[in-house]
Amino acid sequence: MRMLEQFGPGTATPAPSEADALAYVAGLATSHYENFSVLSSLVPADLRADFAAVYAFCRWSDDLGDETGSDEAARSRSLALLGWWREQTLACFQGTASHPVLIALATTVRKHTLPAEPFLDLISAFEQDQTVREYANWPELLDYCRRSANPVGRIVLHLGGYPNTDANAERYRLSDATCTALQLINFWQDVRRDLLERDRVYIPRHETGITPAILKDWLARPNDPAARTPYILAMRPLVDRTLLLFDLGAPLPAMLEARIGPVVWLFGAGGRAVLQAVQSTGCATLWSRPRLSKLKKVSLVAQAWLKARLGRRSASPKGVAA
Repeated sequence: MRMLEQFGPGTATPAPSEADALAYVAGLATSHYENFSVLSSLVPADLRADFAAVYAFCRWSDDLGDETGSDEAARSRSLALLGWWREQTLACFQGTASHPVLIALATTVRKHTLPAEPFLDLISAFEQDQTVREYANWPELLDYCRRSANPVGRIVLHLGGYPNTDANAERYRLSDATCTALQLINFWQDVRRDLLERDRVYIPRHETGITPAILKDWLARPNDPAARTPYILAMRPLVDRTLLLFDLGAPLPAMLEARIGPVVWLFGAGGRAVLQAVQSTGCATLWSRPRLSKLKKVSLVAQAWLKARLGRRSASPKGVAA
């Protein structure tokens, strides 16, 4: 990992200035492929640097957990790196950050009084990926999502002006449902990749009877009904349960101000579109990874932009142009 050579543990690179750190996270946010740019014009201008810092934190955390390999030595190295990253994150919240991502994040933390818990929960989930290769049941999987996905939505709500208080409890509940659904549909989309590249299976064993060995056997028989049929029959109920979570979280964007609601809507709509793509394959994701077409992505972004535009107009004082 090239980034570790410059900013990893034991390197002698001096701590950058705040300006250089902000430039670094902005570069990360705009150079990595994502379904939707975290710095799109939908994000309010005053929050773009904050979104970039949070994105960079998530990107580094994910890479430390996933990009070192899948054998035992690689997992041990990832655990060590994530332990170092946890220490660096705590330093961020103590005001002593030296890593560029965490220097930039410290600015966001101070500006919005962000809590440390969501960031530490994310690290915890990536650490779990190094020790847990499969999940026994649905509650175990949801607990993982609680730490791997829900914190991102909670951070976005806080940045948008909705801290985790009793007054916002319903917003957080709906956000958690959406984020859990987004994580789950990512699992159902990436069954093959997780199995082959990461030696992980997120399909709950007790609900489906599926084990890694069974998946590998079915993978080698893409045209065999004796493989395709039981896989599809196992996946459809999981996809249906995921759709219910998207439905549960659907009212959230309308409960948010126009400056942040369309951003939240876009993430949920994008996930729902992926779910529909999974359904269109017959849920046969072990052999074919569903993707959103460029046209579909453009359509979703256009819809979100229109929602933002109409929201800004309706929020403008009477007689004042938006």
